[in-house]
Formats: sequence, structure tokens, C-alpha cells
Amino acid sequence: MSSATPDDDLDGVGTCAIGEDLAATPITHPLTVSEVANRIGLSAHTLRWYERIGLLDHVERDSSGHRRYTATDVEWLLLLIRLRATGMPVKDMQRYAEMVRAGEHTETERRVLLEAHRERVAAHIAELQRHLAVIDHKVSIYRRNDHLAAS
Repeated sequence: MSSATPDDDLDGVGTCAIGEDLAATPITHPLTVSEVANRIGLSAHTLRWYERIGLLDHVERDSSGHRRYTATDVEWLLLLIRLRATGMPVKDMQRYAEMVRAGEHTETERRVLLEAHRERVAAHIAELQRHLAVIDHKVSIYRRNDHLAAS
């Protein structure tokens, strides 16, 4: 977010799975919409939409009016990608972005929002693990049957 300093929870965002290529090639100059889209896997349309709905704040523009994304903007986008990929509703992402822009006095509210989201993600992971256990069980039955048929 160009107009705000990212909070401490953004440290290292560019080094996680989605942004591994980003960590390997540091951003040394402002990037265009297409460069950011190619680097992080969001479409140019989504980048513009994120700005329009307030998830990105005041992306800088060059003298021709073209967007220029900073390393801070890209780190923020990587966090947004993770929040969305883990099922956070856009409305909650907007609320989080508003709180970050509002400043340090919202840190407790941000923590509460992220803790609630984390609980939902953990519950979803637990549900997926239960589904995986059922699938593993079925696979083991088929493997055993294949082994018996081959003998």
C-alpha cells in the first residue's frame, strides 16, 4: 500500500510459497500492471479491481498515468492473495485494509480479525484432513484388492 507503511505482519511475505520467485528477484524499480500480474499470478483486471474497491491504496502513477507498483504494494498484494486463498471474504479484506490504513491504534482489531480467520482456516484444514483420511482408506482397500488379484 503505497501511502501507508506495511505493518510488521508483512515481513517476509514475499518469501512464502506464492511469492518464491519474487524473493529470488527483488523489486528494484516500480512495476507495471502487467509485470505485477505476471509475477504474482493475479490478472490486470483483478489488480485494478482491488484498487477500485479499496484493497490497494493510491497506487502511484507515472507521468503518463500508468500504474507503478512498489515492492511494498507487491508485498501487500501477496498478503491479500493469501487471505483470499484461505477463504477470507472480500468484505473482511476491505475491513482489514481500512484498519491498516487507519494506523497502529487498530492493531488489536486486526489481530482479532486475523485470529477469527485463522480459526476458520484451521477448521477447514481439519475437515479436509478427515476427508483425506477417508480417501486414503479407500485407496488402501483398492491396493489390497489389487495385490490379492495379482497373487
